[in-house]
Amino acid sequence: MRGTLPRFEGTGSLSTAFMYCGRGLKQARQWANVEARAIMMMKTPLILAATGTLFLTACVGVDPNAYPDDPNARTKSGAVIGGLLGAAAGAATARDGNEFKGAILGGALGAGAGALVGADLDRQAAELRGSLNSNVSVTNTGEYLIVNMPQDLLFAIDSAAVRPDLRADLNTVAASLLRYPNSRIEVVGHTDNTGTAAYNQDLSQRRAVAVASILRESGVPGSRIVAYGRGFDQPVASNQTAAGRAQNRRVEIIIRPNR
Repeated sequence: MRGTLPRFEGTGSLSTAFMYCGRGLKQARQWANVEARAIMMMKTPLILAATGTLFLTACVGVDPNAYPDDPNARTKSGAVIGGLLGAAAGAATARDGNEFKGAILGGALGAGAGALVGADLDRQAAELRGSLNSNVSVTNTGEYLIVNMPQDLLFAIDSAAVRPDLRADLNTVAASLLRYPNSRIEVVGHTDNTGTAAYNQDLSQRRAVAVASILRESGVPGSRIVAYGRGFDQPVASNQTAAGRAQNRRVEIIIRPNR
């Protein structure tokens, strides 16, 4: 007789049949899980290879500070960084075995978004340099801008009150922040090492808050701004000379694009 069914005897024959069927389904699921893990192990080298290629691209990609005369250096750098992040996100969120396709698509979308961010940084930096006091520097790192304002220009000795004649530069920065609203702003106060650590920490904090207050008064939403002091913990020059101490007394306005 073809297809003979197993015979279960006794009062519990029906429950016994269900028990055997349940075991079979459970075993089938276990084998399916093993197969799925095996497939993922086979795909992992491909995903890692793609990710590794992107990391190498980022490492040998455009260093925006290596080409100061290239107006598109930050755009290129932004495209590389955006492509790397987009590819990683695409591979991580892909479903149904499409990790490689997700990495490629995510990388393309990320590169486009990164290029736009880099182009905005280039434009904003150029506009700020053309409209600020010559003693105020603007550094474009490729990922964010640093507007460096010497404290000797902004404040009198031991004061946290911004000089009235220097408010114009802060108003210029505020206008730029309003033109480019897709960013977060950190206002960071720094001092030299003259005096105690506690005194300089307090002074740098009060000066950072004073600058941030002017930005808010000029219309920049307070939700975009954080202000804090670093005292003399992050010098950019030697505190052994008067010129070095003057460089260390500064307020930095860091403009970080939302990515």
